[in-house]
Amino acid sequence: MTIRSGLVAAMLVAVAVMPRLAEAAVYQGTVTAYSADSRELTMDVTRGNASRTFVLTETAVVLEGTKKSSADQLEPGQMVTVTTNSKNEATRVVIRGGSAPARTQARGGDDAADAGGSLPGEWPQYRGPRRDNKSAETGLLKSWPESGPQLAMTIEGLGEAYSSVAIVGKRLYTMGNRGNDEYLLAYDLETGDEVWATRTGDAYREGQGNGPRGTPVVDGTRVYALGANGDLVCAEADSGKPVWQGNILREFGGSNIVWGISETPLIDGNQLVCTPGGRGGTVVALDKSSGKLVWKAQVPGDPQAAYSSAIAATIGGVRQYVNFVHTGLVGIEAATGRVLWGDRTSANGTANCSSAIAVQDVVFSSTGYGTGGALVRVSGSPRGMQASVVYATKEMQNHHGGMVELDGYLYGSSDPGVLRCLDLKTGNVVWQNRSVGKGSLTYADGHLYVRSESGPVALVEASPKAYVEKGRFDQPQRSNRPAWSHPVVAGGKLYLRDQDKLLVYDVK
Repeated sequence: MTIRSGLVAAMLVAVAVMPRLAEAAVYQGTVTAYSADSRELTMDVTRGNASRTFVLTETAVVLEGTKKSSADQLEPGQMVTVTTNSKNEATRVVIRGGSAPARTQARGGDDAADAGGSLPGEWPQYRGPRRDNKSAETGLLKSWPESGPQLAMTIEGLGEAYSSVAIVGKRLYTMGNRGNDEYLLAYDLETGDEVWATRTGDAYREGQGNGPRGTPVVDGTRVYALGANGDLVCAEADSGKPVWQGNILREFGGSNIVWGISETPLIDGNQLVCTPGGRGGTVVALDKSSGKLVWKAQVPGDPQAAYSSAIAATIGGVRQYVNFVHTGLVGIEAATGRVLWGDRTSANGTANCSSAIAVQDVVFSSTGYGTGGALVRVSGSPRGMQASVVYATKEMQNHHGGMVELDGYLYGSSDPGVLRCLDLKTGNVVWQNRSVGKGSLTYADGHLYVRSESGPVALVEASPKAYVEKGRFDQPQRSNRPAWSHPVVAGGKLYLRDQDKLLVYDVK
């Protein structure tokens, strides 16, 4: 099925609950936003995927199951039943359950989406289960031998690509060019054998490296992939059979960017979010089951896409998607596609690549090419939001290797090749080290796994006290391309993709 424009029709079921409230109704669905200031509750109604907003009356009853609760406990991801009066106000809200990761993130402020509610040992999408570059693994090696961790497996034949890997159950998913075609690939984790290969489009070729740049996203029984030419496919995770597919550039009037579409789509609830950067939609949300358009956001100036991937965050009670476009960072309301805010401080005119990091009401973003990073505070309510710059810094010029926030400190590689720890609140440098060089990183079990784009792989303590290295090794079988695929830690293994090869190391 191809992607088709059009709004999803709203089908709401009204149930009369008492004779004296003949116009009352009952709605079931999932909370997408709640504002304590305005008492506005926004939810996706289960039947019809429609979005509705209700104002809670002052006397509204809130229950968590059968126990009395309060409106302060309403958070995105919860399944609720809402009863309204004849004025369409919410008089009763029953919290029936919700995504545990979503509720934990909302309380902590780091509200990245969790693809499919992953289990320990899984890495279902780019930057991990919550898209925050953090693995939940424990019991991993606290130091490496001089030669590095043991190489457990090498998988060959993946094809040309800068894609990383997604891991769910006993399967590993990635992408690659083979000949004139681009493929979505599945492998058996235990044997390394290819399970299936599904063609997604024509091969992408470019001087800085051929092949797809994005990483597959696994959500339940389906896997989603976006190729470098804008080809988007939803396939059955078990068989690779396409469920629906299309091209986001053709559909939404976009043109490819200089080094190819590099975004990994975001799955959030029933929505797939991506950035065509076209006249027909800068950012769009599609129904993940059918590929049909839910909403499109038109950023002023119709900027092209950037090279980064969106995160989901709840700020000021509003569920929103935060991502770079070519001209700057933007926040888009998850329920409607309304552009909430924007900021250009950390954007450069060449390539904005790294995903932003949201912590409570602040967002940090960074780029290379001499620009650096910025922390903005997002304030307001569902009626209107704005971003104000807390500080700008040249001390974190993160090109495309990604960053990690831990306990108020930010870790990342800053051009031209300095691993730095910054105090997120102030932007002050806590420590820095140049020995590993420019690269990417991920976090697991108290350590940073740092992959240089041209040199070693290092294990570094994730601590603001000092730079403490616990081991390093040089990756064997290096290709002639920079090692730009981000490292993945899952199931006691470290995964390093290098073009046609995938190296798997025991780190437990």
